Amino acid sequence: MKKKIVFGLLLALPMFFIACGGENTNTNKTTPSDENKEQAATEESADAVTYDPRRGEGKFDSSNLQIKGLDAAMASKGKAISDTKCMSCHKVTDEMLVGPGWKGVTNRHTPYWLMNFITNPDPMIDKDPKVQQQLEVCLVRMPNQNLADEEARAILEYMRKNDGAK
Repeated sequence: MKKKIVFGLLLALPMFFIACGGENTNTNKTTPSDENKEQAATEESADAVTYDPRRGEGKFDSSNLQIKGLDAAMASKGKAISDTKCMSCHKVTDEMLVGPGWKGVTNRHTPYWLMNFITNPDPMIDKDPKVQQQLEVCLVRMPNQNLADEEARAILEYMRKNDGAK
């Protein structure tokens, strides 16, 4: 019996030292090099220089988004979509809920800025100074709702209707 215990301890002892081994000498840790950090900083500063706060960050601009008179049918679709996707955080008044109220939003931002923010919020939160200020007040990032372009356009039309567009 004693031989079995001694034998078991002799087998377990090396495993203990291996498992609790001293200093970690792994030099293959994956940490960004100084070169990668410099490249990221350069790209970030280039983005700040090229970012257009009137257009935002995304595919929409004045060449591919034309706004004419109010489309009531589209605004109605936008209301239905926003009731599902947006109204848990926003109100159509100027009152803040989780996010800011929508009243006057189409007067403060261009249509393509709004479309870019609705469809592509993360890069705009990271780059737009006004959005960053709003984030300090709201403390919650707008989630990407993964809306189709047509859904975002309908929400924009609903926002325009809410602001009195004709």
